[in-house]
Amino acid sequence: MEYPGRVVKLGEADASVVQAVRGQLNRMMAGESNLDDPQGTAFDADMKRVVKLFQARHVDPAGRPLKQDGEIGSLTWGALFGLDTIASDNVAGSDLLAQVLAVAAGEEAKEVREIPMNSNRGPDVEKYLARTGASPGLPWCCAFVYYCFDEASKKLGRPKNPMVRTAGCLDHWNKAPSRGAARIRAAEATDDPTLVKPGMIFIMDHGKGRGHTGLVDAVEAGMLSTIEGNTDASKTREGGGVYRLTRKVGEINKGFIDYTLVG
Repeated sequence: MEYPGRVVKLGEADASVVQAVRGQLNRMMAGESNLDDPQGTAFDADMKRVVKLFQARHVDPAGRPLKQDGEIGSLTWGALFGLDTIASDNVAGSDLLAQVLAVAAGEEAKEVREIPMNSNRGPDVEKYLARTGASPGLPWCCAFVYYCFDEASKKLGRPKNPMVRTAGCLDHWNKAPSRGAARIRAAEATDDPTLVKPGMIFIMDHGKGRGHTGLVDAVEAGMLSTIEGNTDASKTREGGGVYRLTRKVGEINKGFIDYTLVG
């Protein structure tokens, strides 16, 4: 059964979805689920208990524990029914976004690193910051994204870079609609990861005006392949280079910006 494009949880109204989940839980838990009514059509407290038990015993596609919340998002659905029941996407929505990802991949292949480490400095880092008009030494994840858009626009002969010229992640989130970009809020993306496409920009909000951003390179079963600046393997917002990382859609707590339809 295909993922329905929403989190399946307590009170789910589609009886066919509930029956399919109950049947799969019974098969995969080998009788340990002890559902009061294995053929029932209600997502009730008993079913939530069994979903939590399933989540405690299974992992996501990256081998990480599932969140034990008793709700069936895309990662839990994939663990239940298989990854082929959730749409994957590795094709950017426009020529511009494909070129943006190509530029980002080229920067990642260069193994860009801060010099010295943990300084927000270095020839490439300062190149990114300068492109936004920001001062050397500032956090540079958003400047990296802007640089990729700027270089892609030039390579395609576009008269103007459509992205907001800023080194601020949350400033970008707030101003993106003024440039014609669409926004997908975190809750929408968590419910339906198929809304997230390659070439989109993710935004994370760390509070007190601090954030982090990067580019979505591919989407598979609720997991994102990303290319990010000012990060590292720890996924921090103050790392020392440009890296490819894997993130859960649910880790992105602000949302996604889409420039696909911006002329």
